[in-house]
Amino acid sequence: RIPRDAVAGLTREEAERDLTLLGLVALADPPRAEVRAAVEQCHSAGLRLVVVTGDHGLTTKALAQQVGIGGPDMPVVVGSELAELTEIELDDLLAEHGELVFARSSPEAKLRITDALHDQGHVVAMTGDGVNDAPALRRADIGVAMGRSGTDVAREAATMVLTDDNFATIVTAVAAGRQVYDNVRKFIVYIFAHATPEVVPFLLYALSGGRVPLPLTVMQILAIDLGTETLPALALGREPAEPGLMQRPPRQRAQSVIAPDMLVRAWGLLGGVSAALVTTLFVLTLRDGGWHWGDDVSTGPLHAVWQQATTMSFLGIVACQVGTAVAARTHHASLRSVGLTTNPLLLWGIAFEVLFAAAVVAVPALQEVFGTAVPHGWLLLLLLPLPVLVWGADEVWRWSRRRRATDRRTA
Repeated sequence: RIPRDAVAGLTREEAERDLTLLGLVALADPPRAEVRAAVEQCHSAGLRLVVVTGDHGLTTKALAQQVGIGGPDMPVVVGSELAELTEIELDDLLAEHGELVFARSSPEAKLRITDALHDQGHVVAMTGDGVNDAPALRRADIGVAMGRSGTDVAREAATMVLTDDNFATIVTAVAAGRQVYDNVRKFIVYIFAHATPEVVPFLLYALSGGRVPLPLTVMQILAIDLGTETLPALALGREPAEPGLMQRPPRQRAQSVIAPDMLVRAWGLLGGVSAALVTTLFVLTLRDGGWHWGDDVSTGPLHAVWQQATTMSFLGIVACQVGTAVAARTHHASLRSVGLTTNPLLLWGIAFEVLFAAAVVAVPALQEVFGTAVPHGWLLLLLLPLPVLVWGADEVWRWSRRRRATDRRTA
């Protein structure tokens, strides 16, 4: 053992001369066990992973490959090389390679990479924990800071803070965001679908010049819009994640919540089938009571027939609402893959709207308010297949879309 005074005046070269190697000390900081599965989920969801770090390039590349990021040919760009790249060259580099590593990077480099990905139209999520990461966390679409090891500045600059500092939590957040987005669209489809069966009968009344009686009263429409459809619509907001949620590519930044195919499905398919069924019930009830084209239903015995017919229109829309609620639970998958009972809140909502509709029709006090009358028993039996017909039409439509998508992938 050499005394400290003996080496005090030596240079580094002199002090390290004629030494004997006694051993090596190595440090290992392996990735968490759940990270590899999270990376696989990112890839299946169409998410691209770019590693930007201040560590050495070889170390970072080895760790990235351990968790499934990149491959043997994944490029590693060190900070000095990045500084020499022009903006066009950086754009070409990011466009050419899917996943890559930026090592020995400065805070300015993180900000520059974020801006370059923005310019290419990507939605950027940036992770960080230090003060120097704050500009990039703020500039990114979603800044993700570490809650345990991160600094206060990083947490304040970020959009989301991970309380467990776990990368897998980011993937969980992505899945939760997609689920919320899907459920908002399901809610919209369900609400929009009932506009068609409410509007089409009024168009029939208007285009016939009043020769066909009014199929619904204003109070009955209010009973539908404010009563029967409310709880099922809210229950769709708690719908479990649809199968294949994390196997879809990310939606485009400019994509609207309300898409044309949603309107076609809501107004054309679900609403169109419902409107046809409701109108058929209305006319059938009138004809069964002795009504003919142009007859006056405001007075006399035909007035009671007209009340029964409007009641059948009301009940028909409620029955179609049940089928629409079941159909709206999925955008792509079949109901069989989701399960009929996986959303108990929806089942309670459907039970409520059925009981509410029955009360509107059967309770004398409510009959006077809503202008309803109890129809004949055989007419009520015609309501039973309506939910299945509405759901079945949508199920066939979704099946055809899945089949066309499969044919395109295999072509």
